[in-house]
Amino acid sequence: MNKKKEKGLNVSVKSFITAIVVIFVLMVASYILTLVIPSGEYVRFQDASGNMLIDVNGGYYNVEGGIPLWKWALSPILVLGASGSGTLIAVIVFLLVIGGIFNALDKSGLMKYMLDRMVKRFGAVRYRLMAVVTFFFMAMGAMIGSFEEVVPLVPIVVALAINLGWNSLTGVGMSLLAVGCGFASGVCNPFTVGVAQQLAGLPMFSGAWLRAVAFVLIYALLMLFLTLYAKKIEKPINTQNSIDNFSTDKKMDKGLICFVSILGAGILTILCSGFIPALQDYTMIIVAVMFLAAGVTATLVSGMKGKELAKTSWNGVTSIFPAVIMILMASSIKFTLEEAKVLDTILHGAVGLAQNMPTWAVILFIYLIVLGMNFFIPSGSAKAFMLIPLIVPMAQIFGVSAQLCVVAFAFGDGFSNVFYPTNPALLISLGLADVSYSKWFKFSWKFQVMNLILTSAILLFGLAVGY
Repeated sequence: MNKKKEKGLNVSVKSFITAIVVIFVLMVASYILTLVIPSGEYVRFQDASGNMLIDVNGGYYNVEGGIPLWKWALSPILVLGASGSGTLIAVIVFLLVIGGIFNALDKSGLMKYMLDRMVKRFGAVRYRLMAVVTFFFMAMGAMIGSFEEVVPLVPIVVALAINLGWNSLTGVGMSLLAVGCGFASGVCNPFTVGVAQQLAGLPMFSGAWLRAVAFVLIYALLMLFLTLYAKKIEKPINTQNSIDNFSTDKKMDKGLICFVSILGAGILTILCSGFIPALQDYTMIIVAVMFLAAGVTATLVSGMKGKELAKTSWNGVTSIFPAVIMILMASSIKFTLEEAKVLDTILHGAVGLAQNMPTWAVILFIYLIVLGMNFFIPSGSAKAFMLIPLIVPMAQIFGVSAQLCVVAFAFGDGFSNVFYPTNPALLISLGLADVSYSKWFKFSWKFQVMNLILTSAILLFGLAVGY
């Protein structure tokens, strides 16, 4: 394991500065948009569950808007008090817990022990292991809608990739990129497909066959992309870290069993959330609590003293604060546009462009609309409440089914989560993996283009067969 990884879970200075510059430029651009785009709103109504939905028959109208310069400047702080800030605060607390526990796992030596054990066991079949890990993360996204919840596992996969002779980019690709692809395929994703189908008046998770086909094809494309890249940069597995002479340690084994067992229980609970809707609002809290319990128990069992655990955990929490700054700045972009009341104007203009399009272009344009809105609103559920009541009736006028609209929505919402610098989970994962956004962009843009072509073809196929 290289020296960078032995320093615990820190956001690298270079990655932090790159991300801050990119996000600040986007913040400035969002403020400029509020000066040139007229303010407006759609008429909305409240459904039986208390959700605010667009009234298709109510129309769009111009309103007074704009945002003062001082409010824009303070938006990274003001966003904490905005509507829906509970999720943002939960993400921040979640991240701080991860930072503290990972530092403790690293300092106790348990992390290195676990990685050495895995390399010893799977080093000879590392590409088979890559396929299994990638499938696991894709399935987590596709079946239960996990995304932010897998962030604690990203640094583990990154460290594993490095020990297996690859690099950090490969590790992020096997974990975060994979879960993003699964999330977008949306086979049984309750947060995108589930919500969107309910809003469109469709049976929940109906029409799964096309989404399952998409899952298989996207998985094949991702594995091809990752394998070709890994083959290009691979190195012989590092045998200088006593892996060849690896010997078991009873204390470490007990600690490892505790960590895997408790964390496994958390993952099992999340899997159950796919069948128990009451759990779906608490998955991030469940992961945080289980990860905290697993880390504390494992480090104590493996030999770390209580005082040392407290000290190293606090050091881990403080080292993760730069990521909190990135999250607040990224979240402020949506806050700025909502305060200035220009998001609905952007959406209204996009919908108006579809009026003169042929049917095949309408479904691709819906895909594009969701891709565009995802830059400003990373939350899939929030976007569903905003877009589905508007785009489904519009699409049906052109002969496009509501079911295919939902697939286009899932595609548009998911893949760009692991590409746009406004997504908190991406920023966190890149910072923890010591990967700058510019490096990630250069690595992943080719996959995003190929995937855009593949998923567009899937949508056109669905239209052709009357899905």
